[in-house]
Amino acid sequence: MDAFWLLLTCLALGAAVARWAQPPIGLAQMLNWWVINIALPALVLYLVPRIHLDPSLWFLVASQWLVFGGAWLLFEGLGRRLNWSRARIGALVLVCGLGNTSFMGYPMIDALRGQDALALAVIADQLGCFVALAVGGAVVAAMYSGKPANASEIGRRVLRFPPFLALLAALVVGLLGGWPAPVNGVLQPIGQTLTPLALFSVGLRFRPRISRDQALPVVLGLSWKLLLAPLLALALGVVAGSSGQTLHVGVLEAAMAPMISAAILADQHHLDPPLANAVLAFGILLSLLSVPAWHLMLG
Repeated sequence: MDAFWLLLTCLALGAAVARWAQPPIGLAQMLNWWVINIALPALVLYLVPRIHLDPSLWFLVASQWLVFGGAWLLFEGLGRRLNWSRARIGALVLVCGLGNTSFMGYPMIDALRGQDALALAVIADQLGCFVALAVGGAVVAAMYSGKPANASEIGRRVLRFPPFLALLAALVVGLLGGWPAPVNGVLQPIGQTLTPLALFSVGLRFRPRISRDQALPVVLGLSWKLLLAPLLALALGVVAGSSGQTLHVGVLEAAMAPMISAAILADQHHLDPPLANAVLAFGILLSLLSVPAWHLMLG
């Protein structure tokens, strides 16, 4: 529960500072820059080399890509029918296609499924969600940001995306046996700054009320992320013959709240930041009820 209290405290602190203090102009943007360019790459460099691959666990990775790909198809289609802006569509693809599979996912999986399930959660998070962020998230941000971009330009932006570069380096380091202990001692604390700073930044921009214009996108976005996405992941697992702990962890990770870093990425690329932050904040709160409900349903 300590992780949940930290999460809620940082979110509340950001909202309180925005409401009653006078934070420096551009503080949220500066924090976002640190999160995407320093903290997230450090976390990837620290965690990915520690993962032990097992082909039988493919469902954990595939379920995360199903959530991301499904969100892209769904909100691209809905956006066109409802005449949403490209920025709004991109924001929903990011925050509703990528889940908070680590900071919320690890403690919730530990609490609901036990310590033995954590290794499975790490695979879903690092090889599923983080790769989707580093590759798919960078592509979505480039395509929906409003800046002209052909395929080669999008490719260049992905290759310049720090978390993607960190992922490539981490995979190589993992093959070579991992980092020396002193390097891990540096990467770990830098990576640990991601969640508190990202949530504080989101809190700075969070408004407890949503406008009438935002209500439908928020409801549709969270309906996908918290209800339909895990249902599709469950269907995929059943059809593919996955069962037991692997199936349960894959579905629960698919049901997690929106990813904090996805909202930061949306903010950096001007993809409807107020909507992205609203979906994130309300998603975090609602997931504290919806994820345990999925656990009970799975049995």
